[in-house]
Amino acid sequence: MCTVCGCGTGSMEKTDGKHEHGHGHRHEHDHDHGHHHHHHHEDGTHDYGAGPARAHAPGMSQERMIRIEQDILSKNDQYAAANRQWLGERGVLALNLVSGPGAGKTTLLCRTIEMLSGRAPVAVIEGDQRTANDAERIRATGAPAIQINTGKGCHLDAHMVGHAMRELPLENGGMLFIENVGNLVCPAAFDLGEAHKVVLLSVTEGEDKPEKYPDMFHASSLMLLTKADLLPHVDFDVERCIALARRVNPRIQALTVSAKTGEGMRAWLDWLDAALRMVRATAAAGMPADGEA
Repeated sequence: MCTVCGCGTGSMEKTDGKHEHGHGHRHEHDHDHGHHHHHHHEDGTHDYGAGPARAHAPGMSQERMIRIEQDILSKNDQYAAANRQWLGERGVLALNLVSGPGAGKTTLLCRTIEMLSGRAPVAVIEGDQRTANDAERIRATGAPAIQINTGKGCHLDAHMVGHAMRELPLENGGMLFIENVGNLVCPAAFDLGEAHKVVLLSVTEGEDKPEKYPDMFHASSLMLLTKADLLPHVDFDVERCIALARRVNPRIQALTVSAKTGEGMRAWLDWLDAALRMVRATAAAGMPADGEA
C-alpha cells in the first residue's frame, strides 16, 4: 500500500503524448514506536503483516496506517467509479493487466492486438516508472497507446487512468487494455474502473506465487500462465499453481498461453469476446456498470 511502499509524489507532466503522473497525496509519518505488530514464529519467520493494517512502517502505528490507507483508497474509489461509469456508458471493456516484471504483458498484448484485428477496436494505457518503450511497441501494432510514467510510484491509480483514457480515441464497444506497473503487490488494492483484473504469471517465475502474493490473485478474475512454450525446459507445476490460485480465489479462471507459439491464445480471445459481449449488452440496456468480478 502507498503508506508503506514509498510511492513518490509529484505533478502531472505531459510531453508528446506521454504522461508523467504523480500520486498527488502526501505520505504522513506518525512517531508512535510502540505498535510494531512484529510476530516472530518458531520457524524463524518475522511477520510484519499480522497487525490490523496487515503491513508495517517503522514509527507508524497500525491504527494510523489504517486511517491513511482508507483515505487514499476512498479517494481512488471515487475516481474509479467515475471511470467505470464513463466506460460503461460507451460499452468499453476495460481490463487491468497486472503481473510481476517480465511476465510478458506487452508481448501478450501485441499478439492479442494482432489477433483482434477486424474484430474489435483496441486502445492501450501503458504504466511504467520510466520510458515509453512499451507504448512504442503497442503503437507499432497500429493500436493507439498512451504511456503513464509513475516516477517513484509502483502502481497506476484511477486518477491517472481517468486522465489518460479520456485522451485516447476509444471507440464505443471497444476494448481498453491497461498494462499496470510490474508489481505483484500494490496494484491489487487500486481499482482503476476496470471490469476485470487479469493477472499474468510466467512459467519461469515459480508456481508458488499465488501463495506468496495472495491479494493480487484474490483480486483477479483470470490468471494467464504465460510463456507456456518454455514448460518443457522449466520446473513448473501448472496444476499446483492453479490449485494454489483457487485456494486464494475459488472463482478465478485460468488459461495457459504462449504469445510466441499461439498456444492458448484462441481461448484467451474467446474469454475476451465473452467479457466484451457482457459489457456491450449492459450498455445497450442502459444499466449501471458493475464493479470488478
